[in-house]
Amino acid sequence: MIGLELTAAFIDAMVLLQQGGGPAITGTGLAALGVGLAGFGAGYAERGIGAAAIGALAEDSISFGIALVMTVLPETIVLLTLVTLFLQ
Repeated sequence: MIGLELTAAFIDAMVLLQQGGGPAITGTGLAALGVGLAGFGAGYAERGIGAAAIGALAEDSISFGIALVMTVLPETIVLLTLVTLFLQ
């Protein structure tokens, strides 16, 4: 259902661009899209990293700090994209 809505929005944007109605997405909109996609990617990465860190803690009893750093590392991507949003 969401895919159909996104397809319709994409088609509307393309029609707008062909008619010369100006940019479909402004610079701020593109920056917000970048932050959203970076957040989605970080969440996707943390899914696997978190499971692996918990498994390593359970089996090998590695340091909790190492597991925490490995889990939080993908969030730095989102922080860097937020910096670009504020600089835009």
